[in-house]
Amino acid sequence: MRLTVVGCAGSFPGPDSAASCYLLEADGFRLVVDLGNGALGALQKYAGLFDVDAICLSHLHGDHCVDVHSYAIARKYAPGGPQPPIPVYGPAGTCERLAMINGPGGDDGLMKRFTFETLAPGMFEIGPFRVTAAHMNHPVETFGFRFGHDGRSVAYSGDSGETGELVPLARGADVFLCEAAFLDGPDLPPDLHLTGGQAAEYAARAGVGKLVITHLQPWNDADQSLREAAAFGGDLALAHPGTVLELS
Repeated sequence: MRLTVVGCAGSFPGPDSAASCYLLEADGFRLVVDLGNGALGALQKYAGLFDVDAICLSHLHGDHCVDVHSYAIARKYAPGGPQPPIPVYGPAGTCERLAMINGPGGDDGLMKRFTFETLAPGMFEIGPFRVTAAHMNHPVETFGFRFGHDGRSVAYSGDSGETGELVPLARGADVFLCEAAFLDGPDLPPDLHLTGGQAAEYAARAGVGKLVITHLQPWNDADQSLREAAAFGGDLALAHPGTVLELS
């Protein structure tokens, strides 16, 4: 299993990164996890435009899903003709949410480039990946995921404030992609995002092999986020576009 960080900026794209997007590959299957602002362009550095086999969306905030609409345009108007539909796994209402990006009249058939599968907490499969989904603590319905293949696993927090669901979801994962949008400080909004220190606490409790902090807001000091996350005490890294992790 190979994990590539395509975009890791939180809330909006930064000067050096698209918004949230990760590419998981195994057995020749390519799964895109989230496809936020600017991510479709960056994704083409790591996969052919029409070589994606499925998309899995943690939630329907624009910085995690809006480029699915751009991808629908590319798949509908491809020079060789419309591309066959691929599955999109997302929260309830994903199709309707994306269609409205096209305007009040709807999608003009764009969403026919996809089939839509509604997520629910539990276990299922996407291609070669065994997936566990769990609800996170965020203002809209949001899922965290665990992706397993051939004895290896990647956990992903999606966006979340503090929640009891993260430790069981990430327990023993080889890699834990955990959001750290906030820097530690007083009066942080509850039920929205985590700090690096909170990500470290969850990672330590879950006993993960490697913590990668991500969803870093462009106006924050990423090095400070990393210092806060150092409380993890284990293998720790900042997400950067182009980071590739081979799990074998």
